[in-house]
Amino acid sequence: MLNILFQLIAAFIGTISFSVLFSTPNKYLPQCGLIGAMGWGVYLLTLHLAGSSVAAIFAASTILTICSRYLARFYKVTTTLFLISGIFTLVPGAGIYYTAYYTIIGPAQTALYYGMLSLKTALAIGLGIGVAYSLPPKLFGWKSRN
Repeated sequence: MLNILFQLIAAFIGTISFSVLFSTPNKYLPQCGLIGAMGWGVYLLTLHLAGSSVAAIFAASTILTICSRYLARFYKVTTTLFLISGIFTLVPGAGIYYTAYYTIIGPAQTALYYGMLSLKTALAIGLGIGVAYSLPPKLFGWKSRN
């Protein structure tokens, strides 16, 4: 339990650090950190329940995008302000690194393994965002134009 708490705190701090790197306005940094930590928490919970990292990434990116849309409506900013920062914890950076590393140094089978895992993760993130964006804007408080 303590390990999960440390992971959520690290996700919060890492997401804020990533947000600062991309010049997110300071008043939105705590919200970005919460979105990132929440996304990681959903990932850990779904990974525990489903046992599949790809399903966990899909669920986390879907929930993360839905929450980003709500916050964007609440603060009257673009969704990408929260989404890009929040998705940071789910991006397969290590998998991409190992793909490149084993492509150059190691056996091709290992490079292919990490490459396919990274591709599955990226597709799961994209599909999760797509599913969340397919929800009607009225659910998030947007009014239709006449």
